[in-house]
Amino acid sequence: MYKTVGESVATAIALKPLVTNANHCEVIIAPVFTALKSVADRLEGSNIKVAGQDCATERSEGAFTGEVAAFMLREAGCSHLIAGHSERRQYYLENDHMISRKTQAGISAGLSVIVCIGETLEQRDGGKAQDVVSEQIVGSLSGLTASDLDRIIVAYEPVWAIGTGRTATPEQAQEMHAFIRRVFAERYSQAAAEALRILYGGSVKPDNIAGLMKQSDIDGALVGGASLNAESFAQIVNYNK
Repeated sequence: MYKTVGESVATAIALKPLVTNANHCEVIIAPVFTALKSVADRLEGSNIKVAGQDCATERSEGAFTGEVAAFMLREAGCSHLIAGHSERRQYYLENDHMISRKTQAGISAGLSVIVCIGETLEQRDGGKAQDVVSEQIVGSLSGLTASDLDRIIVAYEPVWAIGTGRTATPEQAQEMHAFIRRVFAERYSQAAAEALRILYGGSVKPDNIAGLMKQSDIDGALVGGASLNAESFAQIVNYNK
């Protein structure tokens, strides 16, 4: 919940020339709902795509005051949707069933969905990290067909490494990413697991992105605070330059 419409547009415009040659990855930004259309219009024709931070569980319009449907995000210029972000799970009590419905709504609207999973500090210290993450994968992706998987990106957010003073090492992140890929292979197929993109989302910054991206199962990053500044976000995008 950062930036007015004007600030969001200004940040997007500042980012555009800084990542115009980033051919090694997809660049996606997720402004607040009120800024989506303005930002998407200003980025049209660029290599920067736009995502909604959340959507309704319902697929069609109706009496759901305060909600925004996935098809509305698509119409506003989004190509992607974030579902199940750790803050949605933590502060708004979203469970895997809700996230599954949002994921399916996004796919039915033609969006690619970034599905977020990750354990809390209590769960990790209790030795339940893999159990929690496995359960979230199965629950959040329930009801999807094999063809739906082409529209899924998984983002691993170790909640215990966000704002706690503890950080996940690249090796710890890699260990969980490899586990996620194994669970995906067991649930779907080895081919689907190999094709799956898994993003890391635990306090990613310009000074730690290179070490993370060296890991074999880390395919990208879900960037929080460092994305609010065009220059720092561009440094993350262009880590390999």
